[in-house]
Amino acid sequence: MGIIWMLIVGGIIGWLAGLLTGRDIPGGIIGNIIAGFIGSWLGGLILGSWGPVIGGFAIIPAIIGSIVLVLIVSFILRKIGQNKNHGRHAK
Repeated sequence: MGIIWMLIVGGIIGWLAGLLTGRDIPGGIIGNIIAGFIGSWLGGLILGSWGPVIGGFAIIPAIIGSIVLVLIVSFILRKIGQNKNHGRHAK
């Protein structure tokens, strides 16, 4: 039951990060879960594990780390999209 709880909490953290930044996370629910897990790890590295802990995640650092992750991923995807568009119009 613990792993299911972690998946649910990770998905909610990723969803909140996307909601707070106003950017969609690629991959839907799976993308939210991945963003929640990686963002929690990133937030833990940067901020430590303080604040309330739910499902094995320190919520505040996890959300902040997920927001940073979503912003980085959306920036990278935007740059990749711009490069593809420039390649088509260069003829």
